[in-house]
Amino acid sequence: MSLKAIARSLLAAVGIGMAWTPASHAQEAYPAKPIRLVLGFAAGGGTDVIARALAQRMGELLGQPVIVDNKAGANGNIAAETVARATPDGYTLLYNTSSIAISPALYPKLSYDVSKDLVPVSPTANLPIILVAAKNLGLKSAQDFVAYLKAHPGQLNYASAGNGNITHLSALLFLQATGTKATHIPYRSEAPAITDVAGGQVAFYLGTAPGVTPLMKDGRVLGLAVASLKRMPTAPELPTMSETVAKDLELGAWSGIMAPAGTRPEIIDKLNAAVGTALKDKALLEKFAMQGAEPRHGTPSQYGAFIQSELLRWSQIIRANGVRMD
Repeated sequence: MSLKAIARSLLAAVGIGMAWTPASHAQEAYPAKPIRLVLGFAAGGGTDVIARALAQRMGELLGQPVIVDNKAGANGNIAAETVARATPDGYTLLYNTSSIAISPALYPKLSYDVSKDLVPVSPTANLPIILVAAKNLGLKSAQDFVAYLKAHPGQLNYASAGNGNITHLSALLFLQATGTKATHIPYRSEAPAITDVAGGQVAFYLGTAPGVTPLMKDGRVLGLAVASLKRMPTAPELPTMSETVAKDLELGAWSGIMAPAGTRPEIIDKLNAAVGTALKDKALLEKFAMQGAEPRHGTPSQYGAFIQSELLRWSQIIRANGVRMD
């Protein structure tokens, strides 16, 4: 074979290799199959309703179903661990709540590290915390209520949806902000907690908007203030804590989406964009409003910074009050 023939053969081989190499290493378009969105709380609750509504719209935008997988237990830690250990390919995501920022201070031996094993995608929603009181107290406003607390330090009981729950810690921050004291009565969930406030067995409760609004509107409990910086569109008559008894106090059961550490940035960005577009959808926003939820969106870095600030805030209140899990 001549040198020219050999050269042509080599060039042909190289050409084949060059044509084959990109195809063999090409990454398939994302997403190419259904996405699993793991939620650490039971089906039917306010967060579950919000997650499912958002997942449906995201699936329509991404061209693949986004399926909510409820893995309840351990304050959301079972779900978080599941996702932290998942393959970082964008097909297993975490729909996290504010418990992700509370658990590290409550569970010193967590099997995952929220700052190392998970990466933020986007915030999604916030469920404002509302202060409600038993009607048999005979009080009319948040100012009257705080004055009554100060006149009776430690004598009133307050309910929570569980020791270390966001409703418990929100009450501690409220008491700290107003310079008052009260006695904690933990329940196993929000439903029995708010039921006993309605029955007058417990004096007050700081619960999530979807949990307390129905009883408040039915007149079974007295709504005193919402811990959002602006009044709720669905209850504009309810003043904020900031304008009544605790300036700039904002409390809420927020939520968002996270992915396993190592997930490719372009996947994170595509998911973030889908969340942002979904949260502009009128039908979705109507579903959020029915739950008293505020839509939230931000960049992955903004959400990461927010989570870090919440980790600090909740660890400080937990340590200051010696909160322990039962």
